[in-house]
Amino acid sequence: RDKSMDCIKIEINAESNVISVWNNGQGIPVAMHKDEKMYVPTMIFGHLLTSSNYNDEEEKVTGGRNGYGAKLCNIFSNKFTVETSCKEYKKSFKQTWGSNMTKTSDPKIRESKEDFTKITFSPDLVKFKMDRLDDDIVGLMSRRAYDVAASSRGVKVFLNGKRIPVKNFKDYVDLYVKGKEFDSGNLKIVYENVNDRWEIAFTLSDRGFQQMSFVNSIATTKGGRHVDYITDMIVKQLIEVLKKKNKGGVNIKPFQVKNHMWLFINCLIVNPTFDSQTKENMTLQVKSFGSKVVLPEKFVSQIIKSGIVEQVLSWAKFKAQNELEKKGGKKQSKLKGIPKLEDANEAGTKNALKCTLILTEGDSAKSLAVSGLGVIGRDYYGVFPLRGKLLNVREATHKQNVENVEISNLVRILGLQYYKKYNSEDDMKTLRYGKVMIMT
Repeated sequence: RDKSMDCIKIEINAESNVISVWNNGQGIPVAMHKDEKMYVPTMIFGHLLTSSNYNDEEEKVTGGRNGYGAKLCNIFSNKFTVETSCKEYKKSFKQTWGSNMTKTSDPKIRESKEDFTKITFSPDLVKFKMDRLDDDIVGLMSRRAYDVAASSRGVKVFLNGKRIPVKNFKDYVDLYVKGKEFDSGNLKIVYENVNDRWEIAFTLSDRGFQQMSFVNSIATTKGGRHVDYITDMIVKQLIEVLKKKNKGGVNIKPFQVKNHMWLFINCLIVNPTFDSQTKENMTLQVKSFGSKVVLPEKFVSQIIKSGIVEQVLSWAKFKAQNELEKKGGKKQSKLKGIPKLEDANEAGTKNALKCTLILTEGDSAKSLAVSGLGVIGRDYYGVFPLRGKLLNVREATHKQNVENVEISNLVRILGLQYYKKYNSEDDMKTLRYGKVMIMT
């Protein structure tokens, strides 16, 4: 981009079906191309497979490379006019095409001492099965004007004569989160101008991972490797903090942290590549970006304090509770898969409350209890031997509770449900046994 360019003017007239874009950057050279034998602006806008960005050896941080976008706009317009003035060549140029680039006027060349370029076109609405520029299309184009204001540093952008109230990337991010609230209150934006090629903003998301990013002022709505690059760096830092605060809890994976992030990125990439002409997904390898990002400690610290750590831990706690509930027992008469259990005949039935589970220390004590069942019967008494010292669940972590075989077996045998309180007879009727006898 020409650094002297500091103003863009966009006009969208839905009634007359006319759109124009003007900027005061260095004009297109008003000169005859030595090989093509035509004026350079004519070649760029009116002939396919021509562009001023062809040299792949040159490092550029612009958008287009082959000039398709401008020519496609010409092809899909009833009228398309190019005006440019080049101070270096002291000339201005104007040429108009019509009927989907099938007709053209002769170029008009005049003396000039200023720099600017203006494109004016009337879309061929029939091609798009439209009869007018409707509110949705105008809204989409207007939004693009806001995108340009956000992603073009130091450039004033005017839309239909009014300056867009976005002076920088931070202002643009504010528009997204303005009025949005979280449980903890208004969303906090963490912003960092890393260097002259990278701007990053972060906030919390309650709708899974969200991103809004720009590569050389192109809106990459589907993200790409530039987004992955920054996301992975932030997630790595957060995982380290979460590991210290979530000892013994459920294992938190990087993608689960990512799901709580909303990221905004504005960057300049050298010769970026995309997966389609719409340029929604940037595919260039990180090693070819032409710049590197080192996240400042202050920026990382602010992200950690933004509430995301607490949000992820809250989610992890909820997930742990769900896991425990799935592993809880239920009232059923037949129970399989628990070795050495001598189940009462009436356990898990309508007479479950009358049943007693006898817990013994080891197999030898179990034998003693089982021999006693020969006298009192097996209908209302079950026996289960415990191996070694039982886990103290009061101090145990979620992981220890879930993975302890003895505790899991007892939960299933008794029909206990995690986080359920058994205060009434109705609560007790959900169990497989009404009493526990500890035989020591």
